[in-house]
Amino acid sequence: MLGDITQEQVDAIVNAANEHLQHGGGVAGVISRKGGPQIQSESNAWIEEHGPVTHAEPAHTSAGDLPSRYVIHAVGPVWGQGDEDRKLDQAVQGSLQRAQSLELQSLALPAISTGIFGFPKERAAKVILSAIRSYFEDNPQASLRQVRVVLYDRATQKAFEQAWQVQRFGEDG
Repeated sequence: MLGDITQEQVDAIVNAANEHLQHGGGVAGVISRKGGPQIQSESNAWIEEHGPVTHAEPAHTSAGDLPSRYVIHAVGPVWGQGDEDRKLDQAVQGSLQRAQSLELQSLALPAISTGIFGFPKERAAKVILSAIRSYFEDNPQASLRQVRVVLYDRATQKAFEQAWQVQRFGEDG
């Protein structure tokens, strides 16, 4: 869906973060600004305690002033650094697993890595939607019941709609 992830009425939103949880630009900057200084403060504390965040093991903080309860900070790959599809799959799967560990029922996630990290939107859409599908196939008893992919522009929305159609109906759908 097209929208503002910071306004989603879900248990948690996913932040497309960097490994040091410095939320200056892109989706991370918007989430941090709208959620208030608490998010960056808790992110700094997470890094002090756990070290840099990996693709497969996202961090989480409260959501500050946002309507959700948590922000899950997923580190997506930077395009051109290699093995991007696997790293993006890990970031999405890790976010869903973190939501499960927090016993959440609903989650909103952006098009991780497609902004300042440069991951091509069409390719990211395929990987992200496939990762969500795989998670639910592998975890039919999960507490997580709803995952919304919330996109900020029409070009990204179009890429995800096309990938969704291909996954549902095949190339000719």
